[in-house]
Amino acid sequence: MAHFETEYQRLEASYSDSPPGEENLLVHVPEGSKSPWHHIENLDLFFQRVYNLHQKNGFTCMLLGEIFELVQLVFVVAFTVFLANCVDYDILFANKSVIHTDSSKVTLPDAFLPPDVCSARIRHNVPVIFILIISGVFWLHRLVKFIYNICCYFEIRSFYINALKVSMADLPYFTWQEVQARIVEIQKEHQICIHKKELTELDIYHRILRFKNYMVAMVNKSLLPVRFRLPVLGDTVFYTRGLKYNFELIFFWGPGSLFENEWSLKPEYKRGGNRLELADRLSSRILWIGIANLLLCPVILIWQILYAFFSYTEVIKREPGSLGARCWSLYGRFYLRHFNELDHELMSRLSKGYKASSKYMNCFMSPLLTVVAKNVAFFAGSILAVLIALTIYDEDVLAVEHVLTSITLLGVCVTVCRSFIPDQHMVFCPEQLLKVILAHIHYMPDHWQGNAHRYETRDEFAQLFQYKAVFILEELLSPVVTPFILIFCLRRKSLEIIDFFRNFTVDVVGVGDTCSFAQMDVRQHGHPAWMSAGKTEASIYQQAEDGKTELSLMHFAITNPHWQPPRESTHFISLLKEKVHREATGAQQGVTGENQALTSTNSLHCDSEPRSLVANLLLGPPSLASLHLARETSIHPVSIGVSEPALGLRSLSPVSTSLHLRSSYPSARLPPHEHSSARVMTGSSTDARTISSGSSAWEGQLTSMILSEYASTEMSIHALYMHEMHKQQSRGELSRHTWHRQESDESSESVNEDFEAGRSFPRSSTFPSTATTHHERAPSQRHHHRASDPAAGSSQVQRSPRVPMGWSEDRQMGRHHEPVPEEGSEDELPPNIQKV
Repeated sequence: MAHFETEYQRLEASYSDSPPGEENLLVHVPEGSKSPWHHIENLDLFFQRVYNLHQKNGFTCMLLGEIFELVQLVFVVAFTVFLANCVDYDILFANKSVIHTDSSKVTLPDAFLPPDVCSARIRHNVPVIFILIISGVFWLHRLVKFIYNICCYFEIRSFYINALKVSMADLPYFTWQEVQARIVEIQKEHQICIHKKELTELDIYHRILRFKNYMVAMVNKSLLPVRFRLPVLGDTVFYTRGLKYNFELIFFWGPGSLFENEWSLKPEYKRGGNRLELADRLSSRILWIGIANLLLCPVILIWQILYAFFSYTEVIKREPGSLGARCWSLYGRFYLRHFNELDHELMSRLSKGYKASSKYMNCFMSPLLTVVAKNVAFFAGSILAVLIALTIYDEDVLAVEHVLTSITLLGVCVTVCRSFIPDQHMVFCPEQLLKVILAHIHYMPDHWQGNAHRYETRDEFAQLFQYKAVFILEELLSPVVTPFILIFCLRRKSLEIIDFFRNFTVDVVGVGDTCSFAQMDVRQHGHPAWMSAGKTEASIYQQAEDGKTELSLMHFAITNPHWQPPRESTHFISLLKEKVHREATGAQQGVTGENQALTSTNSLHCDSEPRSLVANLLLGPPSLASLHLARETSIHPVSIGVSEPALGLRSLSPVSTSLHLRSSYPSARLPPHEHSSARVMTGSSTDARTISSGSSAWEGQLTSMILSEYASTEMSIHALYMHEMHKQQSRGELSRHTWHRQESDESSESVNEDFEAGRSFPRSSTFPSTATTHHERAPSQRHHHRASDPAAGSSQVQRSPRVPMGWSEDRQMGRHHEPVPEEGSEDELPPNIQKV
């Protein structure tokens, strides 16, 4: 890697969220008028606790959850020791007879050893004593932490009741945006932060998500060693909760970490002069933590196995097909996460795309495996039917040895085989399904589009959307694999990690040191291929991959409509709105003529549509009369080109429906008891009697649900629109270079080909493609400074992807961008992020 001499610097005014003239403001409040929440020292921890108490639905629910976690730990350890040392399994398995004076039946207490025998076996078992000591120390640590958290959360409870005027009974019916709006309002009265006169929504997000934004940025820049190429499995992603815990321990809060407190990077990591020494120190620390993980591996592995056994055995017995269900992987949650996106916002977005993702993965059923599964299910079902019939005829059949076991295993076999048999009414439409998924998850590598039917795309998507059984298996293997990843993979990236934290850390007034990517500044971290051309000064090293900066900016602006973005971000949003308005105006007549035809063919579409409000908006400007809160509409969602999303965006823009909706209801910052129970929902098909007779909490929840649905829909269409524009822009850029090579002579052609080998086209480096039908991304697209491989850049001309049903061929974008300079050699300096 090149020698970095850039220095950490204080954030410029373009980043600052402070009002003009208040960048260095220190608010003074007389001693007698201070509130209990004046000048909270650790605002990060304070806002995190406020958010956690809201997500856990109040103090009582959180208290019960913490208590049951302590009881659960004691139960798992005690029950395991009891089963291993206090049960006579010979009596339990009828290998030894028991003499009874009053009854001939063997009871369950007969299999329990006497207390003195049980205690003697435990005292003479050294491994059990060691496990009990480790478990006891860990439980005492959890107990002390529990008592401390209860005291802290009791203060947060008082903050909700006295400062925010929200009772614990009403808290579950408040959205986070409503709570956040009240926090912003009380800043003027209580001066929670004395470095700024006014708090913004972005300040609160930065403090809650300070470390998570760093993790999202490192995953986006492929800095963390979570992708591996294995001999048999090929490209594999391994990212578990144990590995994530160790990353956070090393980087953020463990002993010797890079941060000296919750909000400040250590001063030595802000200077580039001693980067090599710091990298060696970090490498040694990673080595020792890896060795500690290796020594504790047996204990952690035993705990993981026991916890998984007690957690999933009953679920598997009740629903054997649950292991065949899918879930979003931990890596997928970080790859798909926006900057400044809270946990509940991310999970809500991924949950909406769950059904479409499951249907897409079910499209790739193996015909050979289906034939085998049908026949195995037939044979196993036949035997199971006979055993069940005999049991119904005479229940004494269950007393025969292994009959009950056979019934259980045959039932599991039939259930597993049915999971490999596709629905006979399912229609194969992967391209449409992938568009539906994109509308919710917002991120997708470029080479997936047009290749949704390929198994390569399916395998890469499976890294984000994995089987539940694979998730459990990875968590069980995590104690064994994590030490080796830390020792042999993460240590080699020590210098890159040091450079990353120095180059991408900025000091925000009133917030502290934050990840510069979390500022969502298109000028500093925008990508020219994602509608930031001419507005960004970022080099390849500084650009966020996959349009992360642009999409995160739009998501945060839509989620927090009262937030005032910086000047460059405001300019980007306004240009996008103007483009949407222009596209919508030009396509208004065409869509009006097609609406009736599209509506009449609703029943002909495949079963892949998202049943939500998105479907209504894609057909034209919505009205409140057609608003359906239940997601049961049957309009196809992806029969759109660039103009159709533009129409939906225009209808949801702040100058039309969205602002009209927000202004139609009372302010979200008012307490629910101040809302009128006779609130009129203009144009809504919701039953007025339900509103007039319902409680205030239900009214506020209904209003928040409507606004949240509109915001989610607006962002979904924004994501589709931006991806479509990015695809057209990339296709036009590729066509321009192909035409230029054809018109050149031999010498210039060879020079151009060498340039194309080092040039980075808009592609995701997070998902390197192995397909030969798409333009390969040069290694220089990654943020590491390495020599470009000419062979990696040579590829064929990209073929035109398949166009899904209903998509119209739009003209390609004619804008050409300035060529991105090629990455330098190992001796060149990296780009300086902070402009002085």
